[in-house]
Amino acid sequence: MAKVSRWWHAAIAAVIVVSLAIQLVLIFTGGADANSGESGTAVGLGTRLWRLFSFFTIQSNLIVLAVAVGLVLRPARDGAFWRVVRLDSLLGIVITGLVFAIVLAPQVDLTGAALAATIGFHYISPWTTLAAWLLLGPRPRITWWTVGYAFVWPVAWLVYIFTQGAFTDWYPYPFLDATALGHPTALRNATFVLILGLLLATLLKTLDTKLPPRAQP
Repeated sequence: MAKVSRWWHAAIAAVIVVSLAIQLVLIFTGGADANSGESGTAVGLGTRLWRLFSFFTIQSNLIVLAVAVGLVLRPARDGAFWRVVRLDSLLGIVITGLVFAIVLAPQVDLTGAALAATIGFHYISPWTTLAAWLLLGPRPRITWWTVGYAFVWPVAWLVYIFTQGAFTDWYPYPFLDATALGHPTALRNATFVLILGLLLATLLKTLDTKLPPRAQP
């Protein structure tokens, strides 16, 4: 089982690295952003890079990448901080997959390399990560303490997005665009996403105790 876990998480890491490499090449060459579909003609390179790493999609994929590498090196890895990071990877990437498929995909028209990157970020990474946890674990690892600390990052991200947006008028996702929607609507939408995250965290915690234990040697 440990060998399967190593190979599976190595594949996840490879998908994310390739997708990120494609996206960075597009950023440097003026191509489309796989997150928003924006071309490189509107803003400068520095701004595009800053915006890229401000997307929840990219941050959640980077956390998944770190976790995947950690599990390749030691499939039974554990520890209080590690449990929080692992849950953040699951919460972040599943929310990324759900929100993109339900809300964002109809608004983004991508082709070529940008489409390949978005498939990696928004489709392959989320569902292979969730499947890896369901099938391979390791678990049990999730407590209510873990759930509470796992929400520090998403809440901090939302505070950052609305704070910088007040100065730049740029928001990574249309449903959070306080300039276009107004702050009450944008904050309501952010609250809905947090509620989705809480429901998902509760489900993951329940499954963590109900599913067969998976402790890799």
